[in-house]
Amino acid sequence: MGTYNHYVIVKFKDGVEVEELIQDLEKMISGIEHVKSFEWGKDIESHEMLRQGFTHAFLMTFNGKEDLSAFQVHPKHTEFSKIFSPALENIVVLDFPSNIIKAPA
Repeated sequence: MGTYNHYVIVKFKDGVEVEELIQDLEKMISGIEHVKSFEWGKDIESHEMLRQGFTHAFLMTFNGKEDLSAFQVHPKHTEFSKIFSPALENIVVLDFPSNIIKAPA
């Protein structure tokens, strides 16, 4: 099986120091060997009607579902979740295997 993805889309609560939280997230991710890759972005184009208040997307890839499972119970991840979760007004999480149609160059 190919890579397995953990896709998170969030709406932060008003007043949250988003940049600081993302720096902490990057530090946490870099210390967990199960994560194959990590990327994130902030929406700058969508109309509010389509965005529904969600502003940031995070994508982690893993070599398989087992690595995602190991990540989810990793002590660094569970500790960070105690800080990240209360900062969120809303969240969508999707975990899925990749179906690559056109691979990156």
